[in-house]
Amino acid sequence: MIRTILMTGLFAMLGLFALGLVFKIFGGLLGIAIWLVVVAVKIAIVGAIAYLAIRIVSPGTARRLRERWSETRVRTY
Repeated sequence: MIRTILMTGLFAMLGLFALGLVFKIFGGLLGIAIWLVVVAVKIAIVGAIAYLAIRIVSPGTARRLRERWSETRVRTY
């Protein structure tokens, strides 16, 4: 009976240790992922502002940029 109680306690402690370790790793990965999303949004905002400025100053250049990046590429083999 004592052995069963001690083994249950041991497994509970190992489970808590493993659970804490997993959440620490996932917490770090989640932090990195959020940081990357924030950086990507900042880059997108700067790009949108730059495109808006180009569109106001030089509509022809904005049209060429839009055509260049939105064209459908046809693959020839």
